[in-house]
Amino acid sequence: MNISAASTALLVIDVLVTDTSDAVYAPNPEEEALVANAAQLTHAAREAGMPVVFLCDQHIPGVDRELELWGEHGVKGKAHPHPALMAGSSPRDFVIPKRRYSGFFQTDLDLTLRELGVKTVIAVGEDTNICVLHTLADAWNLGYGSIVVSDATRTFLVGTQDGALEHMKRCFGTEVATTEQVISALPNAAEKC
Repeated sequence: MNISAASTALLVIDVLVTDTSDAVYAPNPEEEALVANAAQLTHAAREAGMPVVFLCDQHIPGVDRELELWGEHGVKGKAHPHPALMAGSSPRDFVIPKRRYSGFFQTDLDLTLRELGVKTVIAVGEDTNICVLHTLADAWNLGYGSIVVSDATRTFLVGTQDGALEHMKRCFGTEVATTEQVISALPNAAEKC
């Protein structure tokens, strides 16, 4: 695996905490490893000079259709990137709200990535079978290459982790890697763009 800091961005998809009770983003011990790995990756991406894009559910109660399926979750103004990720701590951090599964749907993610010269995205977050999958489907449809980090993603609402990863690999040409593999492939600060 060869990762160019000049043309790659890390997408952190719905690694959130909330101010109120939440049907999806409640604290969960299974999430601790995902958060720890995502934090390692955000730090390493920043060190390599890569942009880190936080895609965050910001649903509007009484309006967003997704709430009918999954209950009230990721409510606008009450859901925030997990503190361990230190969103906003770098000038190359971008927080993009979303109201549907895909981080590309009706957001400025594609415009932001194109203006940054990004050609490949690395995805971490949850739910692997829903928001990560749909974001990488749109990335593929828009011509981006993709890497998904298997131990920094989590499936818990529908389907299986292995099924989601296989789907991405077969249907979008997504490369599946671990946190360690991705960090090992990142250029160090001296080699960055």
